[in-house]
Amino acid sequence: MEGLCMLLKRFAYPCRYGDMIPLFGRPVPVICMITNHVLDFIYNNHSMLITEWNNSLLRPNLLEVYANAVHQKGAALQNCFGFIDGTVRPIAKPGVNQRIVYNGHKRVHSLKFQSVVIPNGMIAHLYGPVEGKRHDSGMLGDSGLLRDLEQHAFSTLHDPMCMYGDPAYPHRVHLQSPFREAVLTDDMKLFNASMSACRISVEWLFGDVINYFKFLDYKKNLKIGMSSVGKMYVVCAILRNALTCLYGNQTSEYFQLEPPTLEEYFI
Repeated sequence: MEGLCMLLKRFAYPCRYGDMIPLFGRPVPVICMITNHVLDFIYNNHSMLITEWNNSLLRPNLLEVYANAVHQKGAALQNCFGFIDGTVRPIAKPGVNQRIVYNGHKRVHSLKFQSVVIPNGMIAHLYGPVEGKRHDSGMLGDSGLLRDLEQHAFSTLHDPMCMYGDPAYPHRVHLQSPFREAVLTDDMKLFNASMSACRISVEWLFGDVINYFKFLDYKKNLKIGMSSVGKMYVVCAILRNALTCLYGNQTSEYFQLEPPTLEEYFI
């Protein structure tokens, strides 16, 4: 419990290990070793909850519940159970291979992650980190998520269920994106508008992770090769899911869906 408190204190706000001595009464080397050990423990034992297809969150009967919640909010699709998007997390400028991690769109050195968000406010799937210059469609192919969808994304009646993403993603049976024609009809515009209003929930979840764990927003201390930057984000996403299980979040309130309990999530 003390180790978990040290990790949460470290991630809650940018701070030095020395600043934690008055609170925990331990020297800097000990605090450093404990926080790194707890970080590794959470990642090694629980990362599969979001890096692999999680059956406790994505069972066929639950996919139908998610799709109904999305459709009731005005979405045009009736079988959309979640939303996919990529997020760019700035890091300190590395000493070598700077071009590999440079994101020209955001104009920062960064790592990228791909997240799947479901209407109960949980991050159902997370892939990454990858280099900052990688395109969202490239991450999708490398993640193997489409393969998982083709195998598992079906309702109890074996009808295909889908996710919705931005225009960077291709059209597939299990993955939908906005119409991108040069001239859009009125129906196409209504479809895009209705789905875009629901897809904003992805951005809320990205913001939640950073708002609760502000250490991830201090890029000067996120130095690849010197700290486990990618592992930190994965662990913070798991901890954000745990907080959602306890208290809910803006996404679960918007779709009026209760998240699972801690016991159900970490089973």
